[in-house]
Amino acid sequence: MLHLGNARTALLSYLAARKTGGRFILRIEDTDEARSQENYTERLFEDLRWLGLEWDEGPDVGGPHPPYRQQQRRAIYEEWLQKLDAMGLTYPCFCTPTELNLARKRQLAAGKPPRYAGTCRDLTAEQRAERSLRGLPAALRFRVPTARSVAFHDLVHGEQKFNTDDIGDFIIRRTDGSTAFFFSNAVDDSLMGVTLVLRGDDHMTNTPRQLLILQALDLPIPQYAHVALLLGMDGSPLSKRHGAMSLQDLRERGFLPAAVSNHLARLGHTCASDGFLDPAALVNEFDITRLGKAAAKFDEAQLLHWQKEAVAHLSAADFRSWIGVKLPEQLSDEQITHFLAAIRHNVAFPPDAQQWADVIFGATPSMHEEARVAIQSAGADFFTRAIEVFDRGVAELKENTKELGRLTGRKGPALFMPLRAALTGATHGPELAPIVALLSADEIRRRLSHAQQMAV
Repeated sequence: MLHLGNARTALLSYLAARKTGGRFILRIEDTDEARSQENYTERLFEDLRWLGLEWDEGPDVGGPHPPYRQQQRRAIYEEWLQKLDAMGLTYPCFCTPTELNLARKRQLAAGKPPRYAGTCRDLTAEQRAERSLRGLPAALRFRVPTARSVAFHDLVHGEQKFNTDDIGDFIIRRTDGSTAFFFSNAVDDSLMGVTLVLRGDDHMTNTPRQLLILQALDLPIPQYAHVALLLGMDGSPLSKRHGAMSLQDLRERGFLPAAVSNHLARLGHTCASDGFLDPAALVNEFDITRLGKAAAKFDEAQLLHWQKEAVAHLSAADFRSWIGVKLPEQLSDEQITHFLAAIRHNVAFPPDAQQWADVIFGATPSMHEEARVAIQSAGADFFTRAIEVFDRGVAELKENTKELGRLTGRKGPALFMPLRAALTGATHGPELAPIVALLSADEIRRRLSHAQQMAV
């Protein structure tokens, strides 16, 4: 499923393309057949479109650089692999995973950076033939030149320089015949006319490898922008222990796409505006020079803030459709409109709306413990007076509470809290006046009488 870190990278790439009048390309990198399933690809399409991202080129929309699934580009890769081989820049590697792991452990124990030791680099033709006859599987490695430096300008981190002696020969085709990320992505970026590769900075050390390949093949080289990784609030990499970490998780919990995009666009990227941004404003606010170098922290409390902002910016029709609340059939359109307006600022997710529909139009609302305490603290006499005041038929809650305060000597929270508790079963919630306006005189009396009995 599309992880939040990948979703953020996709969003930033999309904003970069739209801000500069470029094209946003979706490529399915499915060379790892064991992990590439069509149902995940379809869900990825759904998630990206739910987030509001539409691509200009891709497997389902076409474009000038097909195909857009790497499994369908094997003939292309083979052509460019042969060119590298003709230049003497590749060789078969017969090392087993166990041998490679042992070599890695020895290097780490010696305090050296782990890199391929070059075991198969200088095998003779006879030695390679002998290993092939024994049926040993062979990967294909790129022959990294020695004593050179690879430099590039990263749009986020500035000038970067790597020594090729620290890189080591790397695999560009696996033993199963599939091409590795270093090779296929670099070739695809170049052949598809990609001018900006925006990705996580965990790929920073991959870039010099890809530059070596593109330089060897004399292919165009894109610009790179490596964005800071996304962490949990505890500073560790995002994982399930931090909560919902995929777009599917957030969708199922009821988050709106505008809430997610407003939060993700601000993680590691500074927006000039602190307010809610619609899709056009998100594009306008994006500035690649405002991408930060430090790791960004995903904060669900901030996401909830943007959820509330997104709900507030829904049209009345969209809000009603989104909450999908079940209301009594006898309600008029005017009553429904008043109900939606009354609860809107207290709804973050659809179940919140149903809860308030049940409170207002259902039977006696269930009592929260703090509401029960407020009712009992007010005493039965308070509700006796309240029944008298509301039985007079004064429409405005303001006038009724003013009169009730005069009769009981109460004011402020001591006046409003028990009244709210009796009428809604809670001590907090939407503004009370619009809710009272939706209750019949008989229902108000019934709830106040129930509170009176509780306070005895």
